Amino acid sequence: MDYFNGEVYNYVELRASLKADGLTFETESDTEVIIATYAKYKEKTAEKLRGMFGFVIWDKVENTVYGARDPFGIKPFFYAEENGKLYMGSEKKSILHALKNKKLDEVSLQNYMTYQFVPEPDTLTAEVKRLLPGHYFTKKIGGEMVFTQYFKPEFAAVSKSEDTFIKEIRDVMYDSVKMHMRSDVPVGSFLSGGIDSSIIAAIAKEYHPAIKTFSVGFERDGFSEIDVAKETADKLGVENISYVITPQEYMEELPKIVWHMDDPLADPAAIPLYFLSREARKQVTVALSGEGADELFGGYNIYNEPNSLSMFNKMPQIFKSLLGNVAKVMPEGMRGKSFLERGTTPMEERYIGNAKMFTEAEKRILLPGYIEGHDYTNITKPFYDETKNYGPVERMQYIDMHTWLRGDILLKADRMTMANSLEVRVPFLDKEVFNVAKQIPASLKTTNGTTKYVLRKAAETFVPEHVLNRRKLGFPVPIRHWLKDEMNEWVKKIIHESETDHLINKQYVLQLLDDHSAGKHDYSRKIWTVVIFMIWYSIYIEEKYNFTK
Repeated sequence: MDYFNGEVYNYVELRASLKADGLTFETESDTEVIIATYAKYKEKTAEKLRGMFGFVIWDKVENTVYGARDPFGIKPFFYAEENGKLYMGSEKKSILHALKNKKLDEVSLQNYMTYQFVPEPDTLTAEVKRLLPGHYFTKKIGGEMVFTQYFKPEFAAVSKSEDTFIKEIRDVMYDSVKMHMRSDVPVGSFLSGGIDSSIIAAIAKEYHPAIKTFSVGFERDGFSEIDVAKETADKLGVENISYVITPQEYMEELPKIVWHMDDPLADPAAIPLYFLSREARKQVTVALSGEGADELFGGYNIYNEPNSLSMFNKMPQIFKSLLGNVAKVMPEGMRGKSFLERGTTPMEERYIGNAKMFTEAEKRILLPGYIEGHDYTNITKPFYDETKNYGPVERMQYIDMHTWLRGDILLKADRMTMANSLEVRVPFLDKEVFNVAKQIPASLKTTNGTTKYVLRKAAETFVPEHVLNRRKLGFPVPIRHWLKDEMNEWVKKIIHESETDHLINKQYVLQLLDDHSAGKHDYSRKIWTVVIFMIWYSIYIEEKYNFTK
């Protein structure tokens, strides 16, 4: 095997099966199991594995390279071809040093400014791509890379009772957590104030009563879930270790964090995840986390939107158009404007995932080199085309699984943990868990204004009551406040000193910052998206920083 990054959780079962078929083993490692699986199943190897992985096998007999990435994209896989050579790795920076050509992809930059991440398979470097989740490739010497999708996360509701789903969810989650805890090193669990991490920690505690949990927060009121996490830990009977992040260390560590990301990711929650991982690594080598529950079980508040906008479904198009025109002339921030805009705009245009920073009109102002014909909906159109027979909630889940989950959630989880030599494992993103989740009808996901309804019901018997129906916060970060106070001058300095004048309209960004500081509008996420790119540019293009020493 030329390269392997990740974990295969069903390696014990696979080894037993392969031994029964006459294969022999010299070690107890999952790496050898992958090689043996390939010896028997060849190109079907990836679909036999239960885990998170990116790997490459050189088949000497067939003179073929075989590479694969896990079904959900938990682990990264970068590649580039240049002068007849194929470069591959789990980090883009490991490939960049070998390439002669490293051109900034300005179309990807446009997409980044809307999504706050670079949508896969592209990167911000035109020559470097990412193998898509659930795909493998083969390549003969001198031949082309041939890509095949071996896993597709399709939703298909099945008529079952609520109680049946509750039992199936409990059974599969207990099984998944148990599999994800297979390790010969210490395992801990991240714990926020929400239900997802509480489910993981509660189940993990049953298998490992002495498990440690880890939480982070900020000093500012309303931006810390440490107290809730500690209450959860107390009721579960597990230790909780917490850390409070200051704006000063947030700023100090940011360039190094951006370097670890490889490409810019403007989700402010990436930074607390870095500090959380740093503190956890002092105690454990592996941490369980709750990523994926929202996408699989319908956990985002926006998934309630189809219900709130149902009045527009039967409205004649002429009335929709009139209301849409009314919304256009309403002042920004005026009550009802957003509701009318969303209700009169087709889902394919209004919903591209959990983040939407700059519109195309705004990007024409922001980006001097704006390229026409590359609307951000080009990214999501194929996914909408694939889900024409889905209900609205399932379409949104499908979009998120193909954009937000892999481009933001899993990217920051992998990068921030690996930056601290910590391995994160995500039991919700398991093929067996998905096989249950994909069958759940929308009525058992978003019910009476709640989210993840049936998952919450399944957790009632083992998760403390105070988190069962608690509002989702994620990693709340006070960027909105900091940009007015602690970070204001620091951000201005970054903008002024950035050598991105040919790419970014700095005056426009500075005006956004001034308006934000004056309280005219909350432009914090837009500003942060640009600032993260500028820091990335200073590292990878201007080379003002060197973190390799």
